[in-house]
Amino acid sequence: MNIFGDQVTEEKGENARLSSFVGAIAVGDLVKSTLGPKGMDKLLQSMSSAESMVTNDGATILKSIPFDNPAAKVLVNIAKVQDDQVGDGTTSVTVLASELLREAEKLIDQKIHPQTIIEGYRIASKAALAQLVSLAVDNSDDSAKFRADLVNIAKTTLSSKILSQDRDYFANLAVDAVLRLKGSTNLDHIQIIKKAGGKLSDSFLDEGFILDKRFGVGQPKRIENAKILIANTPMDTDKVKIFGAKFKVDSTSKLAQLETAERQKMKGKVEKIEKFGINCFVNRQLIYDWPEQLFTDAGINSIEHADFDGVERLALVTGGEVVSSFDDPENAILGHCKSIEEIIIGEDVMTKFTGTAAGKAGTIVLRGSTEQVLDEAERSLHDALSVLTQATKETRTVLGGGCSEMNMSKAVEQAAQNESGKKSLAIEAYGRALRQLPTILCDNAGFDSSELVSKLRSSIYNGLTSSGLDLEHGTIADMRDLGVVESYKLKKAVVSSASEAAEVLLRVDNIIRAKPRTADRGRGHP
Repeated sequence: MNIFGDQVTEEKGENARLSSFVGAIAVGDLVKSTLGPKGMDKLLQSMSSAESMVTNDGATILKSIPFDNPAAKVLVNIAKVQDDQVGDGTTSVTVLASELLREAEKLIDQKIHPQTIIEGYRIASKAALAQLVSLAVDNSDDSAKFRADLVNIAKTTLSSKILSQDRDYFANLAVDAVLRLKGSTNLDHIQIIKKAGGKLSDSFLDEGFILDKRFGVGQPKRIENAKILIANTPMDTDKVKIFGAKFKVDSTSKLAQLETAERQKMKGKVEKIEKFGINCFVNRQLIYDWPEQLFTDAGINSIEHADFDGVERLALVTGGEVVSSFDDPENAILGHCKSIEEIIIGEDVMTKFTGTAAGKAGTIVLRGSTEQVLDEAERSLHDALSVLTQATKETRTVLGGGCSEMNMSKAVEQAAQNESGKKSLAIEAYGRALRQLPTILCDNAGFDSSELVSKLRSSIYNGLTSSGLDLEHGTIADMRDLGVVESYKLKKAVVSSASEAAEVLLRVDNIIRAKPRTADRGRGHP
């Protein structure tokens, strides 16, 4: 008997579980080849437009692909959350969740109940996180050591990205930009401008704020001690903008009167703005020729059509506020900076604000050969900046290169020995899933993973807790010596998010697919 209406399908028990596992495992397999310093990139081509994107970032790949499978969507969401919260580790979290489900699938085949597996996984993740805390090192008291930690975190993050060739340069650049924020996690203070042309290593960090606009015609190219009024206002207040409005005049002299009245209105607005006692006026909208000329005569530099992001950021870093009415000069908050000048980057003229009030602002100018390279460089740098800003808040660090995972796996296996019954099988399975991460790192680098991972395991079991994989040479090495350092917060987020996602999907034993109800259903209609 079918109790469901039409267009509703149901999958029960084994089928439902299989369907959710298969979806999640497929997503893990999709991104796992991008993991680690030797991971490959994906080229995403849009079917509807000619756009294409080359990326190594797990969250970007998963965000760009529409999935039909509900379990796949859960993994996409954990990658998104990882991206929002920490900024990096998106591939790791997806791969770990899918490996946990792969292990769970084997256990269910052995007739172990999903709830037993969930209990085991909970004990295991607790043991893994406790081990991670004990491995964490905090160097925040020693500024030189802490800076070295930050540079190493940045290098580790960038080593799997497009910037890996120049990772020393970009790691220092990212650390300098983040340390300027003085503990703030607001990345809006760091602006990234992309300019095609040149090579990646031509990129640089500028201590000022750069706006991709230029001064008006005939205005000086540099001003000192700038007082800036930042506005979002139409300078053509006088235009009749009502759709379909017409003027009829019976002589050209009347037309001249109209134009004079228009000019008078513009002039009135400029005079109001002059009363603010400023020497730079930045407007989000157009300024037009006549007001610009009036500003030039009054000795005020003007910048028009600064895009909205630019205006908001400029207000943030110069300590001003965006105004839209000019009747109250006393209460307006002006922006301040030491100097504003026009500079040339590539072939373009831009305006640079130096010595801004916020003092924390910085602009990273990225150069590169194509748009795709620049976009991917920006994504890579954004990951590094996000992780670094989080690391200035949560200053503990752990070791990368499979070291933390293998240590956690060891702790989880010890926890399994303390449990009796079927739960211990689930805890062991969790340990195996953790060991998959170093295995995938080896596979991606083209090394013999079974040999290397067993070597790594034995050296960690023998007390060399800082051992990890040196993927440049295919050997086991001390990660602290190599400087393969990662943020504790990142690793913790990976383990806890992956465990929770696996738990959510393990609880599923029924998938019901239904079309959304339409408006006319349920009103006496069949």
